[in-house]
Amino acid sequence: MAWDSASGAAAPDGAPVMGAAIADSPPGAASLTDTWHALHEAAAIVGALAGRSVAEDAGASPAAIEAFPETIFHAGGWRLALAQQGLDDLAAILETGVSALLAVSARGRSPACAAAALHDEFRAARAGLLALVAPKPVRHPV
Repeated sequence: MAWDSASGAAAPDGAPVMGAAIADSPPGAASLTDTWHALHEAAAIVGALAGRSVAEDAGASPAAIEAFPETIFHAGGWRLALAQQGLDDLAAILETGVSALLAVSARGRSPACAAAALHDEFRAARAGLLALVAPKPVRHPV
């Protein structure tokens, strides 16, 4: 499930909340890549509403985050199926959460505490998804 930009959510700089496909993604992985990037763009908005900077988003290496869609696509099997379900679940959580945060903000209230909780949920869910990527075997000299 891709992020619904029709909800009116926009980044603090006014950019739309949609991810862009990576042209060199393998066929079938483009949707996964789009969803992954859209979720991160939505999470950046949530983080901004929480008063968090991108630098505060520790926990996973930027390289692992960027490589996740293609890596999990190539892993296939149960890992890919579980990742797709997790992405759908996370998209539903963020879509509902951002709508609620925007409603709170429209009423003149600060959404910072709720946004921080939602951002923490995103980070925990992302960590779970990243854990689905099979670790590379370590080769020891013989």
